[in-house]
Amino acid sequence: MKEELKQLELDGSARIAEASDLKSLEEVRVAYLGRKGRITEILKGLGSASPEDRRSLGQMANLLKDQFAQRIDARKTELEAALREQKAQEQRVDMSLPGRAIPPGHVHVLNQIADEISDIFIQMGFQLALGPDVETEYYNFDALNTPDDHPARDSHDTFFVKPGVVLRTQTSPVQIRVMEQTRPPVAVIAPGRVYRVDLDATHSPMFVQMEGLLVDKGITFSDLKGTLMHFIHSFFGPDIQVRFRPHFFPFTEPSAEVDILWTARDRHTGEVKSKWLEILGCGMVHPEVFKNVSYDYEEYSGYAFGLGIDRIAMVRHGISSITHLYENDMRFLEQF
Repeated sequence: MKEELKQLELDGSARIAEASDLKSLEEVRVAYLGRKGRITEILKGLGSASPEDRRSLGQMANLLKDQFAQRIDARKTELEAALREQKAQEQRVDMSLPGRAIPPGHVHVLNQIADEISDIFIQMGFQLALGPDVETEYYNFDALNTPDDHPARDSHDTFFVKPGVVLRTQTSPVQIRVMEQTRPPVAVIAPGRVYRVDLDATHSPMFVQMEGLLVDKGITFSDLKGTLMHFIHSFFGPDIQVRFRPHFFPFTEPSAEVDILWTARDRHTGEVKSKWLEILGCGMVHPEVFKNVSYDYEEYSGYAFGLGIDRIAMVRHGISSITHLYENDMRFLEQF
């Protein structure tokens, strides 16, 4: 049995040293020190040995058991350290590598158009003015000479917050607020969101509009036409053809709509076509509007105009539906 113990020591020590991972090391421990392990079986069989050999064999077996336990623990410590190092290498961060780039954002196409238009009018001496999105019926309709029976005041055209309070349907109320607080001369533009009960390819319940107002002594329709012609040629190009058509707005008299002859390639046929497109409405400020802000309409005159930022963006970029402007689809927005 002594020879068997010596052979176990040689074989076991070799297997412990050769164990390459924790799993194989555990298999060695079970094979020698487990409940049915080889050393355990020897200790159980000491009862059959002679009294003279039982003491010495027991000491040898227990010593070997303790040695194996220490060697297995030492090898386990080595393997665990090697495993931690391996994981550390796999998870190591190379601080010299460049970081992941965050795609830069950019100004929304509607804000690009609004800024470009604003710059043109600011260069002509206009100032920016802002007003609330939630308005009283007085500022949105009454002060702008809109009669009580006008269709625009019905719930199928206007969002009512509560009786007498609406989401503004135009930025024209800003004109009234500015004129109430400012004596002539006045020259302002008022960009902002407006709201109407409407939804199709060219209309949205919310869209962006820009209002313009100029009031002073001796202002005529020729001044209005000159201002708008300068804007159109600055924005669309000097060769664009323009026409003014008579129209009706309750807050201006006379009134007109302005069209441009827009040439573009048809998205479906590829054919180059030209057609007249309405881009804004305008007119001379109605005397009743001046009365509502305590302006002397015999001393002062003025003009006003309003244009849809969304529509102008659609015309310039060939956008087929206004909904694309508000869906926040990055595939669309990244094109501008």
